[in-house]
Amino acid sequence: MLKKDSLQLGILLGFIAPLIGILLYYLIVFMPRHVSFSEYLKYLSQLKSLLTGVSSISLIANAILFTVYINSRRDKTAKGIFVSTLIYGVLVLLVKLIA
Repeated sequence: MLKKDSLQLGILLGFIAPLIGILLYYLIVFMPRHVSFSEYLKYLSQLKSLLTGVSSISLIANAILFTVYINSRRDKTAKGIFVSTLIYGVLVLLVKLIA
């Protein structure tokens, strides 16, 4: 079980929050245009500018979580969120460079 203030919890939250951000971006911007989720993912892989924008917006979720955990003095969890944010950012850069 994950403790209230733990590195593992922070890493888990730090990887889930951007995924929720990507999903919310789809629901708000692409779903009203009747674009399927698979088409949305295809656009993300093909359009580097869209990938940059969506990843930046999705990382705002991590910034919010990080701020909440730092302000509540749960530093281990905040550290995990920060670590996963760095990993997520590096992965986005690699995808942009390779694609």
